[in-house]
Amino acid sequence: MHSHLRTALSAALTATLLATVAAAPAEAHGRGGKPGVIALPDGFQPEGIATAGRYAYFGSRATGAIYRADLLDGDGRVFSPATGTPSLGLKVDRRGRLFVAGGAAGDARVIDTRNGRVLARYQFAAAPTFVNDVVLTERAAYFTDSNKPVLHRLPLGRHGALPPADGFTTIPLTGAFQQVGTGVNANGIVRTPDGRALLIVQSNTGTLFRVDPLTGATTAVDVPGHTFTNGDGLLLDGRKLYVVQNRLNQVAVVALNRSGTAGRLTGTITDPDFDVPTTVAKALGRLYLPNARFTTTPTPTTGYDAVAVSAR
Repeated sequence: MHSHLRTALSAALTATLLATVAAAPAEAHGRGGKPGVIALPDGFQPEGIATAGRYAYFGSRATGAIYRADLLDGDGRVFSPATGTPSLGLKVDRRGRLFVAGGAAGDARVIDTRNGRVLARYQFAAAPTFVNDVVLTERAAYFTDSNKPVLHRLPLGRHGALPPADGFTTIPLTGAFQQVGTGVNANGIVRTPDGRALLIVQSNTGTLFRVDPLTGATTAVDVPGHTFTNGDGLLLDGRKLYVVQNRLNQVAVVALNRSGTAGRLTGTITDPDFDVPTTVAKALGRLYLPNARFTTTPTPTTGYDAVAVSAR
């Protein structure tokens, strides 16, 4: 989910636009009357997505605003305002809290999905950093950093209690994972099917890694004859792993073993509406992917959307 940030002037223009302009009507060509394309505000520059029930949450890499869309009719609004820093990877927990990866700001925020209020903020690292994606477990939230070979761990207390501002730890990645000097390194992150470890994709090498969440020790996942070039967001559904390959405009589908040590490619999802999708979430029996449009020069009037496809 890595991209070049816009200039301060452009971000300010976009923030103003988001405060005043609603998204265009969604295109309705999906199953059961649900829209197949969800329109987002012009100039939004989406990157991350999280879903909860009938709603999807999208983060702006330009301004940090969070947009909530109703997946049944496509209506939506900006419900958490611009921060001036990116909002990239997103996850919603069962308590209705949205965990947000802050990109080059090196931070994370936790937002109340009922009212858009920021519940907590954590400053993980200083530049060069790119806090890219997040996964939730019962005991912690783990964030990847595309510019550093580490995971940032945010421990959760009893009943999911959030830690104080300095209550996080940084776990070095060791073993098979090696930081490469150019491009995006660690990116999307999910749990293994058995829940005992984590999986990350390294975008610039196309390699999947299994990570011990306690020690940071990594091993490469054996997917014979395949790598995941431009691998971005990940989604685990049972033992099925979806790997978004952003600039290839496709999603690789991998059948994993329970421990996540090995898998096999079972298919590839493409769609004519894909325009550099970055991340993926599942809701209402479908997969939803925001189009980041990295190959299109962003302006305050550039159109953005998210695409719904069948889960396979």
